[in-house]
Amino acid sequence: MSTMPTREKALGMYRKMYEIRQYEETVKYLFFEGIMPGTIHQSAGEEASAVGIIYDLRKEDIVYSTHRPAGHDLAKGISLRSMMCEMFGKADGCCKGKGGAMHTGDMSVGVPPANAIVGGNIPIAAGTALAFKMQKKDNIAVSFMGDGATNEGSFHEGLNFAATWKLPVVYVCENNLYSATTSIHLTTLLENPAAGRASAYGCPGVVVDGNDVLAVNEAMEEAIRRARSGEGPTILELKTYRKYGHSRNDACGYRPKDEEKEWLEDRDPIKTFRARLLAEGVASEEELAQIEECVDTEIDEAVEYAKSSPMPTLASALEDIYAD
Repeated sequence: MSTMPTREKALGMYRKMYEIRQYEETVKYLFFEGIMPGTIHQSAGEEASAVGIIYDLRKEDIVYSTHRPAGHDLAKGISLRSMMCEMFGKADGCCKGKGGAMHTGDMSVGVPPANAIVGGNIPIAAGTALAFKMQKKDNIAVSFMGDGATNEGSFHEGLNFAATWKLPVVYVCENNLYSATTSIHLTTLLENPAAGRASAYGCPGVVVDGNDVLAVNEAMEEAIRRARSGEGPTILELKTYRKYGHSRNDACGYRPKDEEKEWLEDRDPIKTFRARLLAEGVASEEELAQIEECVDTEIDEAVEYAKSSPMPTLASALEDIYAD
């Protein structure tokens, strides 16, 4: 079993996981009520992955996300207000209302706007890591991907380049068993499609229980150490499960009910971590309830702020087109 960290860190991780879950739940209902525009690809259920990977990163480390970026963004430090404004398409959003759900990000905290192309950020992260190495910085890049990305050419090209040059990058495969609506077992014979291919590039491939935030964090600590010390990339394959469908129109009819029960009830990352915090005396029921109440209030305030935030001006469509 993974080791419990300091009380401060454990409660910080729980708070962030709860924040991500409640943010996602709030966004879901706002979409269903027709209050929020656009569409959504939610990461609810994968909170241990986001928090375990990102919690110990520095502000200067760069995190590349996917079309399911909310958990990664919040874990890296983008504010609830900024995220919620972006979801409403408002000028105060993290991308000034131009990104929407699939393209949130904020370079001030080390998160470029997310790349919705499957596997698209894998070689980009390698390029960022190469820049860090050439500049003699000990910063690292982190590339998140889904299990479907392991069958893309960019996976093989990016991994081979990063490993050959021993670049400071960590590749994180959130294997939630489905590439959109297709079971991973129908697209590859490998049980571990990311970690199982690591040996082909001469780098470690580690399989982790992606719903155990402490196990994820421990694996990431070693990956960070390797990256910062010049030993090259690590592939972390996190076995996890999304609570909802691929997008808001996906009713998950293709997923077996017993499979859903196991993952969503018995292995829920927040529920199990909460139970462990109580069982090991890290926090009391009252303390955890107070954390949850504070987060709920912050999310309600973020929604109200976003509703009253101004819309982008027409002229702003011609801004931020090119980098200075």
